Amino acid sequence: MDLGLILSGFTRALGQTGDPRFRRVLFIGVGLTIVLLAGAAWITWFGIGWAIGDDASLPWIGTVPWLNDLAAAGGLLAMMVVSVFLMVPVASAITSMYLDQVAEAVEDRHYPELPPVPGTSFAEDLRDTLGFLGVIILANLVALVFYLLLAPLAPFIFWGLNGYLLGREYFTLAAMRRLGRAGAEELRRRNMGTIWLGGILMAVPLTVPILNLVVPILGAATFTHIFHGLAAKRR
Repeated sequence: MDLGLILSGFTRALGQTGDPRFRRVLFIGVGLTIVLLAGAAWITWFGIGWAIGDDASLPWIGTVPWLNDLAAAGGLLAMMVVSVFLMVPVASAITSMYLDQVAEAVEDRHYPELPPVPGTSFAEDLRDTLGFLGVIILANLVALVFYLLLAPLAPFIFWGLNGYLLGREYFTLAAMRRLGRAGAEELRRRNMGTIWLGGILMAVPLTVPILNLVVPILGAATFTHIFHGLAAKRR
C-alpha cells in the first residue's frame, strides 16, 4: 500500500476544488439525485394509495376510508428514511457519469504533456453508471442488516464496503481513459491494497453531511493522481 501516493493525490485534488468543471459536475450530480429520490417518494405515495384503494377494509372492522392514506404515509416515511442512507451512494453513482470531466480537468492542469484521449459515448457512460448504481444501492441495503446486527462495528463496515466500491469505480474510471477497460482492470488487480485504502479515505467523509456530497468529485480527482502515480511506477 502506498499511503504517500494516496495523500499526495488527495492534497492535489483539494487544491483544485475551485475548478469550474468540478463545480458543474457537483451541481449536476446533486440535482439529479434530488429529482430521482423525490420521484421515487412520489411513486411510493401514489402507488401504495392506488394499490390499497379508497374502499380498503379490515377484518371485523369493515371499510376504513383512511387506511390507504395511512399506508401511503407510512410508505413515504420509510422511503424518506431509506433516502437518507441512499442520498450519497446514489449521488456518487449518478455523478460518476460525468466524472470524466473531472479527470480531464486534473490532467489538463497537472499532466499537460499527455495526449488527448477520445471521449466515451453516452451509451457507455449510461451503462457504467447504471451498473455502479445497482451495485452500490444493493450493497448498502444489504449492509443495513449488518449495521443493526453489529452496531459497534457499523462505521467500519460502512467505510470498508464503500471504500472498496468507490476506490474500484474511481480508479477504473481514471485508468480506462489511458489504458482501456482490460488494462485498467489489470492495473487495479495489481494495486488493490492501495486502491482500497484510497477508497476508504473517500468513504470516511461520507458520514459528514454536506461534505459527503463533494466526495465523488474529490474521489475522481484523487484517483486520477493515484492512477498516474501507479502507472509511472509500472513503467
